[in-house]
Formats: sequence, structure tokens, C-alpha cells
Amino acid sequence: MNTSINERLIQTGILTVSDRCFKGQAVDKSGHNLQAMVPNLFRAEITATQCVPDEIEQIQEVLLHWCDNMKLDLVLTTGGTGFTPRDVTPEATKVILEREAPGMATAMMVESLKITPLAMISRLVCGIRGKTLILNLPGSTNGAKQCLEFVKSAIPHAVDQLNADTEKVDETHRFLKHASCNPFLKKEHKEVVVTVSDKPRQSLYPLISVAEAQAIVLKEADCLQTQILDFEEALGYVLAEEITSKDDIPPFPASIKDGYAVLSSDGAGIRKVVGDVPAGLWADGLVVNSGSCVKISTGAPVPYGADAVIQVEDTKLLETSEDGQKEHKIMILKFPTVGQDIRPPGSDVKQGTMVLNSGLSLGPAELGLLATVGATKVSVYCKPITAVMSTGNELVRPDESLQPGCIRDSNKTSLKFLLQHQGFTVVDAGIAVDNHEDLVKKLKKAFEVADVIVSSGGVSMGEKDILKQVLEDSFGAKILFGRVFMKPGKPTTFATLQFKSKKKLVFGLPGNPVSAVVTCYLYVLPVLRKMMGLCKPLNTTIKAELAHPITLDLRPEYHCATLKWEQGNPVPSATSTGKQISSRLLSMTSANCLLILPPRTNSLESLDKGQQVDALVIERI
Repeated sequence: MNTSINERLIQTGILTVSDRCFKGQAVDKSGHNLQAMVPNLFRAEITATQCVPDEIEQIQEVLLHWCDNMKLDLVLTTGGTGFTPRDVTPEATKVILEREAPGMATAMMVESLKITPLAMISRLVCGIRGKTLILNLPGSTNGAKQCLEFVKSAIPHAVDQLNADTEKVDETHRFLKHASCNPFLKKEHKEVVVTVSDKPRQSLYPLISVAEAQAIVLKEADCLQTQILDFEEALGYVLAEEITSKDDIPPFPASIKDGYAVLSSDGAGIRKVVGDVPAGLWADGLVVNSGSCVKISTGAPVPYGADAVIQVEDTKLLETSEDGQKEHKIMILKFPTVGQDIRPPGSDVKQGTMVLNSGLSLGPAELGLLATVGATKVSVYCKPITAVMSTGNELVRPDESLQPGCIRDSNKTSLKFLLQHQGFTVVDAGIAVDNHEDLVKKLKKAFEVADVIVSSGGVSMGEKDILKQVLEDSFGAKILFGRVFMKPGKPTTFATLQFKSKKKLVFGLPGNPVSAVVTCYLYVLPVLRKMMGLCKPLNTTIKAELAHPITLDLRPEYHCATLKWEQGNPVPSATSTGKQISSRLLSMTSANCLLILPPRTNSLESLDKGQQVDALVIERI
């Protein structure tokens, strides 16, 4: 065999470009797997590994150090080659290259397109700086492994050429003449498959806090475009404009009571009733002079000359018409004061006053105010559409009979109606079995119609938990986190991707029912609220007193409980709903809050009855 392929020890550096692994201080799994893979493809020593965020300057700093100072033979970068604004690895690489190597980039692209058409969105750059060969690889695990497989046979020879090792270069050329053992000849492509032995036994995703996870998902949630709705159709939407009053409200001096419009300077005594002003009619031609009054209804305009309204209860009827239908004289029993029981023009709302702010959710009172000021067409933010999907070979529809080893799918029902109850449109994306083809098929359908995709199951460490891999390899997704330090819900996953030039947010919630519902409250609902324009999308948190002792877990726990107010105590008491097992959906049926319990420590193993904790309100109380 050719010694240039089998004997040279190629000094190699692997640079992982990812905001996630940088923040988590851990090597991304594509970089992790390359470290194990490279020595099996050719004789290589992994001399340097590093993870940097998606920043051009930091990427270039590492590349320059490895090329100019460490003088490595080969540098492999993984990640940052897609179309998102943060994907800048090709731009960082091009600037420092002295010569490009387009053939290697072309080889990777041509072979990748035979596996998936999504390979066309990889912007791979290959080239040379000094005696160092630099290859950009995709960020997904399979994508990086496959692309390296496609060019592995040329790398040792390329390194020999860069080092001017003419003896080995000539030897390789002689070796290529023997077609029967030529490793450069095209062979039928075999897809790189992750086997059971390849699957890591521990998660490669760093544990992050709930607060960090919420900050990440909210950062990725952008307000949707706006639309114009009739105000009567806008219940539950969020205003995208400020609303001001076009008129004074009321537009005239209006009576607050049923009574009589009078001249306050006349004081108490007898008055002649000279007219009647019901609500909705203008007091045309009526004038209140000394000694006279006008009968008036609540909300009616006060006639000219009057400066007070005396209520019916403070008068006495003295004289009527012969048929008893009209009042002629009354006695005023109390002295009126100027302005008594009159609403001046603009006393409720002055013309030009802003009555509703942008970003305000429109409820019954807000719609009533829109009607008051005549704002019958309003600009509101569109609501996101959510697709809900369950995964698992064991799941059957609720209307199906149970077969051995199967359970009915409750997650999709719980999540779908939780979101609908909050006013969002939900699409049922079905149940995906645990295989690559079916998961890709159902995800594609969901991406066609939804802005946010909520999947449950397939995110833990089992052999069939393939959601993350499918998102990365088939859709070029960026996994922003894959584990959260919490109970329940530790495997919660969040990813973003571009599908037909539109941003999609993907939540991979755990498969256990309670975990799925709890994490939906913590992450999915806040994202949907922000996308529809709400400025404060998180659930309300209040203080509560424990009605009984609670033993703490090693992780921060979101404990299902019921709040109840006792007379004389402004702080509600919180009673656990019982056994807190993530598969026991019964624990959520009466819950109206999640108690936020701290993790157990050596000095704090439980909380006593009467201690106050934070309670996340999840239902109307």
C-alpha cells in the first residue's frame, strides 16, 4: 500500500463553530465525533481542538494561530456554513486563505447532493494557507462525517504536496497507475450511518438553567407581521398601533343622573318645568332661565343655561298636566352646586388622547374602548400557527384498542388543547414512528403550515430518540439547547431552521405527559405570546405558602399544586396534587400553579409547612 496514505502522521486541528457549544463550554457533538473519526480515515494526530462562537474575528484568530504558529498540516472546521446571519465560517476562512481548493469543496457538494437536496445550502470553502490545508465541514454530525469521507483519500496526498515531499508525491502517482488498488477510484457511495456503538452514552448537550433556556427561546421569537381586523374580530389579538380618540368623550356636557337641569344660583324652591331631554336627543331650542328647569335623563345633553343637575330623589312633584303625562311644576328640596352631576365635554377622554398602547392584548374592556372612540379597524399582530406532533412506536390514537406494548397518545391532546385554550391556532401533525423517513415526512408537512412545531418524545438518550439527528441532518437545523437543569423536563430541546426561506422554531418536548405539559407552559407559550406581540410573555409568578412539608429533588422542581386563599391571609396556601411522576398526568388535573422548588443541598433537603415559595400561575384562579 502507498506509504503516503498509511505512514504519514497528519497534524490536525478541529475547530467547532457554534454559539451553543461556546456558551456551554463543551465541544459540539459534530466536533466530538470528528475527533474519534479522523484517525480511522488516515494516520492523524489531533493536535488541537477548540470551540468558538459564530464570530468572524474569533474564527480567524484560531485559524491564523494554527496555520502560522502551530503550522498544522490540516485544519477542519465544522459549523457555521449555512444561510443564517450567524453562519460566517466561510467568510472568516476566505479572508485568510492564500489559495483556494475548489475541487475538494465541489467533491463534497456533489456527493452530498446525492444524499439530500438540502446539501445545496452548505457554503463549504476549502483552501490553503502556508503549508496548511483548511476544509470547512457542515455543522451536523452526519454531514461533517460524510463530507470528510468524500475527500479522505485526497488529504494525505495534498499534505505531501504542501510539504514538498516529492518522494511521496511521486510514489502516490506511481501507485495510482495500478487501478485495481486505487483508493481514488470512484466507488458506490455508502451513507455514513450512526450505529448503536457510535451513539454516545452521555448527552453531549450542556445542562443549562430554566432562565437561560427561556432567554434563548425568547431571543429567537420574532413578532409576526401585522394585519388589519374589524375590532369585533380582534378579541385576544395584540395591538400593533397606538389608538387615539378622534373626539371628546363625552362630546357635550352630559347628565350623570335622572333629574332636572337647573340654574344653581336659584337655590332650592319651586321651578317651572319647560321641557324634557331624553338620552340620545339634542336639547334643541331649550334654555334654562331663572325659575325654570328641564327634565333630563342620564347621559342626555345638558341644555343651554343650566349649570347643575338635581336628581329626582331630591325633588317633589307639585303640578302635572290634566292627563298626568307631563310635569308642570316641581319643588327642589336641596340646594344644587355648580357642575353638580354633570360630566363636562372630554371629562372621560379628551380629543387626541392615546387610549390604548401598542402591545396591549385586546380583551372585552379594550374592545369596548375601541367602540367608544370609533376605532372600528385596527392593526394587530398575526398569531403564530403551531403544529403539534407526537413520536413513538408505542403510541396509538385515543380511539384505538390497545395492543401489547402500546399506549394511547395523550400528549398531543393535552398540548393541542392547552394551546387552543390560550387562543392559538393548532394543527394536528399526527404521530411519527421512530424512524428517519417517517419523522422527516411528518416534519416537512408541519413546516409547510406552521410557524412553531411542538413535538413530544424522541429527545432523550434512547436508541430511538432521533429527533435532534433528523433536524440537523435533514433540515440543517441549529440545536440551541438539548438539556435543561429541571424536573420534570430535563431532555427539552429547542432548535431553529429555515424552511422555504421562512424561520421555523422547533420544540422537542419530553415524551412523558407531565414533562410535556410543564415545559409547554415554560417555553412554548411564552414564545407564542412574544410572536403575537406581547411585551411580557412569561407566566405570572406569585408567592405561596406550603400547606405541608415537601422533600426537595436534586434538580430545581416544577411541582404541580393547587392554590387556595384563606380569609385574612393575603398569601395563598399551596397544596401538592400528589405523587409527582412525569408519566402521571393525573397530577395536573386539578393544578392551577407550578411551585418553583430549589434543588436539594446538604444544608437544605426539604421545605417546611408555611414556608413561602414562588408559584407559577398556569390557570385562572
